[in-house]
Amino acid sequence: MSASPAVVWTPRFLGYKLSDTHPLNPIRLDLTMRLANSLGVLEGIEVLTPEQAPDAEIERVHRPSYLSAVKSAPDAPYDVGHGLGTLDNPIFQGMHEASALVCGGSLLAARQIAEGRCDRAVNIAGGLHHAMAGEASGFCVYNDCAVAISWLLDHGFDRIAYLDVDVHHGDGVQAAFRNDRRVLTVSIHQHPMTLWPGTGWPSEVGTGEAEGTSVNLALPPGTRDGSWLRAFRAVVPSLLAEFQPSLLVTQCGVDTHHEDPLAELSLTVDGHRAIYQELRQLAETHAGGKWLALGGGGYGLFRVVPRSWTHLLATVLDRDVPADRGIPADWIAHTAGLNPRPVPTSMGEGAPVDHLPWGTGGDPVDNAIRETRRAVFPLHGLDPDDPRD
Repeated sequence: MSASPAVVWTPRFLGYKLSDTHPLNPIRLDLTMRLANSLGVLEGIEVLTPEQAPDAEIERVHRPSYLSAVKSAPDAPYDVGHGLGTLDNPIFQGMHEASALVCGGSLLAARQIAEGRCDRAVNIAGGLHHAMAGEASGFCVYNDCAVAISWLLDHGFDRIAYLDVDVHHGDGVQAAFRNDRRVLTVSIHQHPMTLWPGTGWPSEVGTGEAEGTSVNLALPPGTRDGSWLRAFRAVVPSLLAEFQPSLLVTQCGVDTHHEDPLAELSLTVDGHRAIYQELRQLAETHAGGKWLALGGGGYGLFRVVPRSWTHLLATVLDRDVPADRGIPADWIAHTAGLNPRPVPTSMGEGAPVDHLPWGTGGDPVDNAIRETRRAVFPLHGLDPDDPRD
């Protein structure tokens, strides 16, 4: 690698707070950085401080009229439209500034890679993948993922693979690039029949010349670590080997966890750790080592997100933390004072992540695997029924 991976962070990210009672509470970011620091994951790393993205960069994917609405909404919050002022997307003071700062963080991370300062970069405050061109959606005001990908396409990267492991479909990023054959969007999520936003069916494969570059793997509720990894390996590596991206962008939402209050997959922190290691290996094998990692959903604010995203930071930095590593007493003491539930004392849950490869044995996710492979693989010259592909 050309240099130490870039970690983008500022306490000002905590200003993206939709309301005092909203499930997307930025305390999860603060607790993650506290835990990573307490474990020594960030020791010797010069954390990079972002600035707000300029309007012109945000307008790569958002309409100017929408930016105007976001800017004016806090002072005129009634009948704003554009998906603003809803229970999911309440209007808050400084909304444009906080949202533009998240975009600025992902752009700064992307710029570090594009300018050759490093091969990997991470912004845990990013990953706001639902925002559409002209409206807020799913807790997301501006789509930093799509803004960063658009910028990268103009700065040396002609084929980008976007992998979204959030429990919800990465609909905003898919919409932004569904007509662009330079971008492969892959979303692995809970089945749309059972979870908002109700999109992300295997039949959504992109349009025109970009047919086949939208990939959706829809998993049944209750899917556990091993089954999730089985499905991921049955679909993603073959597509990346064929697509040959010059960079990998990942949205690393952790609302797939079995304790998450908003969804129904059943992964563990151990599973998340294994996923990040899979993503790192895919970047090395298929994207020249170039990896931009972003955060995303995750509403287990105290017990899940800090551990899982500390593993993400550690994986990006090649400082892997053992799953049985104890959590430092200072973090436990700080967090116990904020949360009525018992806080974790270990960096894992002792959960097995082993599984049989697709094509052997039987697994509840095999139908999902077949649906996705049959919808997309032939468009890439791959055999959907041959487990070697």
